[in-house]
Amino acid sequence: MGSIEEQRIDELLELIWTMEEEGNRVMEDIVDRSDDDMARSVLEKMENDTIYIAGEEVKFTKKGKKIAESIIRRHRLAERLLSEVFELESKNVHQEACKFEHILSPEVTDSVCTFLGHPPVCPHGKPIPRGVCCTRFKKEVKPLVVSIKDLEPGDEGRIVFITPKEHARLDRLGSLGIIPGSTIRLHQKSPTYVIKIGETDLALDREIAKEIYVKKIGG
Repeated sequence: MGSIEEQRIDELLELIWTMEEEGNRVMEDIVDRSDDDMARSVLEKMENDTIYIAGEEVKFTKKGKKIAESIIRRHRLAERLLSEVFELESKNVHQEACKFEHILSPEVTDSVCTFLGHPPVCPHGKPIPRGVCCTRFKKEVKPLVVSIKDLEPGDEGRIVFITPKEHARLDRLGSLGIIPGSTIRLHQKSPTYVIKIGETDLALDREIAKEIYVKKIGG
């Protein structure tokens, strides 16, 4: 298949993954939501290779799921890169990431992931599939995003994402103004972490501090 056909397949695999996350695998809905006028015929060509069609539903083959996962990982990491590093306007992030994802090799994808601090979600809150680099940290690449516990007193950072073990903890942090986009300054690390957010000083224990990831400002 030529490159145009391959791109069509990739875009449909990405769409199927996204719709599956939403709980929708219906063939007609996938065709309706696709921007490709030839979506139906392309899906039929994909059958028994990357997908199979069971009644009204479209499901991944093992091969198809692996390819789709890789595409989604590249796309959502590209969104993070464009949003956090290049500070692209949110309205343009998705469209530009669609172009960017096609030039990321597996090695570059892992380096981008490490550079960004292994983000768990894209800027829109959708999960980013994990990679090998997420369990085997690459020390040769300095992360752009780090947890508060990795800051030094005096460092400032903008909160990028929070990974609480308990949802209730996320609500408590939010009530204190500790949300993505907020700027914090670390005052001390021992005996407890003390941060300044706005005009308020807050004490955090180590477990909470390591769940809050920030992009350093300056330094």
